[in-house]
Amino acid sequence: MNQQSISPELIKATIDFHGHSCPGLAIGIRAAELAINRFGRSVDEEIVSVVETDMCAVDAIQFLLGCTFGKGNLIHLDYGKSAFTFHSRQKGKSIRIVAKPNAIGDPSDELIVLRTKKLKEELTPDEQERLKEAMAERTKRVMEADIDKLFKVKPSHSPIPRKARILESLICRECGEATMESRTRRLFGQTLCLSCFEAAEKRL
Repeated sequence: MNQQSISPELIKATIDFHGHSCPGLAIGIRAAELAINRFGRSVDEEIVSVVETDMCAVDAIQFLLGCTFGKGNLIHLDYGKSAFTFHSRQKGKSIRIVAKPNAIGDPSDELIVLRTKKLKEELTPDEQERLKEAMAERTKRVMEADIDKLFKVKPSHSPIPRKARILESLICRECGEATMESRTRRLFGQTLCLSCFEAAEKRL
């Protein structure tokens, strides 16, 4: 397959979808670029993305690859890693992409230091402006870097997730809300949704 880069128009559309440009979104754009070159774009459920983070990068993967929660071909694992596994159902192949530490930034570099100060609401007006500049510089660096400088890529041997299933909805006896059958629990002979089940367990 010929190597494809994401067009400027599509990059702009991705930024508009996410709401702003940032290094995290750029990581997602480049990860999606790599996946598209391996497997193409998911028109329906052909490509499954398993993401190990809930950072900005996931929006780029959703938008560019066509992987969404609603179709069941976007799966979130809350591991806090900039790691993405892409499965091609058509080809029966999978790859895992992990962002290299230097792609995101060293803990001592200026961008990370300024971000930390921002979280503590300690930025001066000059530092706020410098943070915007540093974010733009890092984003540009990610977008222009060779792909092998950004990611470690290896085959994934994890099973390809099955397609989303439509299951019956059951009524929770506690709150009265319809809940997918696979997300209910039984307690003292009653069917409960997960939130009511957890609340009831705490009362026991």
